[in-house]
Amino acid sequence: MILYHASSQIIEQPDILHSREHLDFGKGFYLTHLKGQAEKYAQRFIRRGQSAYIYEYELDIDLSAYKIKEFDCYDEAWLDYVSACRLGRVHENYDLISGGIADDKVFNTIDLYFAGVLNKEDTLSRLMYEKPNHQICILNQEIVSFLKLKSVVQIKKTGDGGK
Repeated sequence: MILYHASSQIIEQPDILHSREHLDFGKGFYLTHLKGQAEKYAQRFIRRGQSAYIYEYELDIDLSAYKIKEFDCYDEAWLDYVSACRLGRVHENYDLISGGIADDKVFNTIDLYFAGVLNKEDTLSRLMYEKPNHQICILNQEIVSFLKLKSVVQIKKTGDGGK
């Protein structure tokens, strides 16, 4: 499987230790199978005046021996899990999690939910119209070690201002 990772830094060896806390699926190494999504994310670094790189990896491993969680849509299970992760209250241990990303529009809805402006039902009704992007969070360093770097490209600012 071909996966992409956007970063503002040169990554000599990917790992789960340098991730920030309280992200969508916890502290791990985040990738996507959507190259365009990685490129769009890289533009965020450029808008902040940073360098931006797209890493292309191949992950060729049988994951059946690992504990995997997959979210197919923005549903109550996804909302509960992302909420728990962002609040640092995750009690389940997975090796890899796959599902929708809380991009800017989705995150705004989740922010309203966290603030108590929206209840769970209203939040889910708003999210049902959003087409999920894709992210994979590898939370197990052993799986990260199976990532084989295929290429790295420095991204330049797009002609539309990175929007």
